[in-house]
Amino acid sequence: MAQTMFEPIYKEIFPFWGEISADEREYICQNSVALTYLKGTNLHDGSECSGVFFIRSGCLRVYMMSEEGKNITLYRLYPGDMCMLSASCVLQSITFDVMIDAEEDSECYVISGPAFASVSERNPKIRIFSLETAISRFSDVMWVMQQILFMSMDKRLAIFLSDESARIGSEVIPLTHEQIAKYMASAREVVTRMLKYFANEGIVEVSRKGVKIIDKKRLRALTL
Repeated sequence: MAQTMFEPIYKEIFPFWGEISADEREYICQNSVALTYLKGTNLHDGSECSGVFFIRSGCLRVYMMSEEGKNITLYRLYPGDMCMLSASCVLQSITFDVMIDAEEDSECYVISGPAFASVSERNPKIRIFSLETAISRFSDVMWVMQQILFMSMDKRLAIFLSDESARIGSEVIPLTHEQIAKYMASAREVVTRMLKYFANEGIVEVSRKGVKIIDKKRLRALTL
């Protein structure tokens, strides 16, 4: 039953799938579960090997949190994405902890971390795939760090609004000031002040529905 459910998906997403034994494929499938997480649920708190997540629907937020409770969004995961940083037992060279929350009601396939690690120990190609998947996310992490450290707030906000508009295919971004601040690792007051400036300049319109981009050309100019 498990193999019938998971194998067609794994055959598509794992380049090594056809090169491991039938017993190993069955073992991975038997140690997989399909789970639905409600919006706001914490999937991974960084303290254990939660497993490998493959997102079927919804959105997950991956972030780091300080001892004081401040957090920085590293990236978000959407349908078709995979998260390896939640499987510390697979990537033992990764020593920092990340947190993962469901930003929306989300459906995921989750492979047991210990089970995936057990198979990867015998298959170098799985280890290489795991490392490549994790490393591919570090470009996202470095982009976030670059923005925080080196960019002005108006440019960071312009980039965020432009990227979010392109992602959802709409000029209206249905996010609160608090949510935008969380994604940008900033304070709500700072975001509110900058949105007010953008609104006064005729670049955006702010309402209870979110932020509507009015002048794409001027917004784009701020990102340069």
